[in-house]
Amino acid sequence: MEPVRQLSRQPTPRPGILEISPYVGGESTAEAADNRLGRLIRLASNEGAFGPGPKAAAAYLAQADNLHRYPDGGSTALRRALAARYGLDADRIVCGAGSDEIISLLVRSYVGPGDEVVYSAHGFLMYPLSAKAAGAIPVAAPERDLRTDVDAMLAAVTERTKLVFIANPNNPTGSYLSAGEMERLHAGLPPNVILVIDAAYAEYMNRNDYADGSALVDRFDNVVMTRTFSKIHGLGSLRLGWGYCPAGIADVLNRVRGPFNVSAAAQAAGLAALEDMAFVDRSRAHNEACRERTAEALRALGLTVHPSVANFLLVDFGGRDAEAARLHLKRHGVLVRQMGAYGLPGCLRVSIGQDAEMDVLVELLSGHLGG
Repeated sequence: MEPVRQLSRQPTPRPGILEISPYVGGESTAEAADNRLGRLIRLASNEGAFGPGPKAAAAYLAQADNLHRYPDGGSTALRRALAARYGLDADRIVCGAGSDEIISLLVRSYVGPGDEVVYSAHGFLMYPLSAKAAGAIPVAAPERDLRTDVDAMLAAVTERTKLVFIANPNNPTGSYLSAGEMERLHAGLPPNVILVIDAAYAEYMNRNDYADGSALVDRFDNVVMTRTFSKIHGLGSLRLGWGYCPAGIADVLNRVRGPFNVSAAAQAAGLAALEDMAFVDRSRAHNEACRERTAEALRALGLTVHPSVANFLLVDFGGRDAEAARLHLKRHGVLVRQMGAYGLPGCLRVSIGQDAEMDVLVELLSGHLGG
């Protein structure tokens, strides 16, 4: 007698998971480096032009003999240093494996199936992806001239909305909202909706009307600010970020995060980076000068370069083929970011690198476009 066969059933993920298109970061490899610098030029991921600061790199290397030790699960010294640097309450800082983890923890903690997460149409892709992972509905509010539209964001909020995400400055558009506009956005939200201000590029800002969001956190119980060490500090590979939260939200995030979610090496490098303000000042000054010089050169080629306050430029090729230009650059070992996933297929995002790297970019595009 033959054995009765068991019906085969595959494990089923939660609703929404299979609707996710996995996040694809900027390219990091190319087959050739056929450019006058003779090396790969990576301008696809908004990485710091100068890499990590020397103090941060030395602190990271100094951890080599202690890799067998678990890190401080509370990132205590780093939180205190962040509080001292920015004038914040250390008890309300939560550190994570990049600001991506803080975003994920917020969604896990406050969003469930059928809930809604509102974000700006050309905002960071991790907002809708995180919402779908929780079974929630991502709601994209339309922008106006590639800027977050406060009225459109508020109009998108319903009784099912739990989180509102805004990147300020915004990636990939490079635009920002003033402190007054952020105040107006928050004032229009119900008190049970959390406003998450992603200030990953705050260190590049030098505008008098800008605020990173920490003052709103201090005043209200439904605002969170997230920050990262991946950009101006050049520590992207270490995955180090943090959030500044009301006490109640900080308590929730500490309950759901992993007990050792930030490595000792990342904590040490982050501490050293906070002490190296000379490196930060140099990076900011270089970024502003090189960004404007590059934007002017690209506009001279007939391209539309949108105003940016961050360490990248959004370049619109108009009727010309942006993807063909990207592939031409890649063949010569220059990597930039395609924007189709952000609903901007005619654009490329170009990180600000070193002066010589940006000169190569302009030269190659000039040759490709016949400029």
